[in-house]
Amino acid sequence: MRDPHHPTLIDRQQVAVDGQIVKSAECVHVAFNKPRGLIVSAADEQGRATVYTALAAAGLPWLGPVGRLDKASEGLLLLSNDTTWAAGITDPATHLDKTYHVQVAGQPDATALAMMQTGINDAGDLLKAKRVTLLRVGEKNAWLEVVLDEGRNRHIRRLLAALGFDVLRLIRVAIGPLTLGELAKGQWRRLSAGEVSALDTRKGKN
Repeated sequence: MRDPHHPTLIDRQQVAVDGQIVKSAECVHVAFNKPRGLIVSAADEQGRATVYTALAAAGLPWLGPVGRLDKASEGLLLLSNDTTWAAGITDPATHLDKTYHVQVAGQPDATALAMMQTGINDAGDLLKAKRVTLLRVGEKNAWLEVVLDEGRNRHIRRLLAALGFDVLRLIRVAIGPLTLGELAKGQWRRLSAGEVSALDTRKGKN
């Protein structure tokens, strides 16, 4: 059969090239603690370092990023070649929680925290957090825990800027039940089967 559009029944048929059976690629799921300054892209026209630069010596197959973190942000980033699994995580309809620890210049009061959860209209986008908690306050800055169940471009930075606060650091510490834990900055690890399953939004669906 030489028709590339011919359907294949994987449970009944095999695909071979030059007599060699083609097997499905192993699904790989990786957690990476992205340092600040890396681009989440396969290549950068300005020659800046990317997450793939950091993973170049890891011996991993090609993995796509599951969602994004901008250059100035850091923390938990998932990468995988399991495109269906990844699509479920990034699908806005799943409302999967993403948790961030955010250092801001200034000291947000209860009103500001409430407004973050009520929402701010910014250039036609309603930006809001599912939950905001004040973690600690210093003399000139504060740390917040911000939980999103949806994500727009530079969501947290824009939301806080609209309230008059500059973001000094933004660290993603969890995606759903998966936490960054003790994974060192710039290091990666494979997810366990249980962790992969816990993030599988297809469970319970036909």
